[in-house]
Amino acid sequence: MNHRDDLLEGAKKCLVEKGYAHTTARDIAAASGAHLASIGYHYGSKDALMHAAVIAATSEWGDTVAEALESVEEPDPQTRLAALLERMRAILPEDRDLLLASVQAYAEAQFSPDLRSALGAAYQEAHRDFAALLDPGSEGTPEGLALGGAAYALFSGIILQSLIDPDALPGTEALMAALRRLTGAPEPGAQEGPEG
Repeated sequence: MNHRDDLLEGAKKCLVEKGYAHTTARDIAAASGAHLASIGYHYGSKDALMHAAVIAATSEWGDTVAEALESVEEPDPQTRLAALLERMRAILPEDRDLLLASVQAYAEAQFSPDLRSALGAAYQEAHRDFAALLDPGSEGTPEGLALGGAAYALFSGIILQSLIDPDALPGTEALMAALRRLTGAPEPGAQEGPEG
């Protein structure tokens, strides 16, 4: 790794250990083993480095979820969503500190146009990624992007609730049943009734 990469890894470590708002440039330098001045040289500012760390950490977490779905062979989006929810519920406790730091960054984005812009771009990419995971091939269509956006909103809500009151989260089956009830979607594999 080079100094730029070391700094990014140090910033991600600080996100987990100290949180977004409480990380200083000295903390990052110490965690990365790099000189304090190298932050400005490679990233321009501590804030720019922290923005990059949040985006990188969020992307890595998304990659973890995507890897979990590679083994799901069912073509039905409902079944794929249930598998994705189940996997996410399993990894949430492991990544709690990182997700908490990310939520802090979302709040900080309200005061930083650069961070808000970077997170907005990451959201658009996440919508495409969720569409590709749930309905492969749809990520380039308006319908696919809407699907990805809806799934991302669902997962964001689950993440927030898991940080505040994880015991109140409904199980995957209950959540999928509730979504079908809200949308009027049939059970996976349900037979359509006779027409007219």
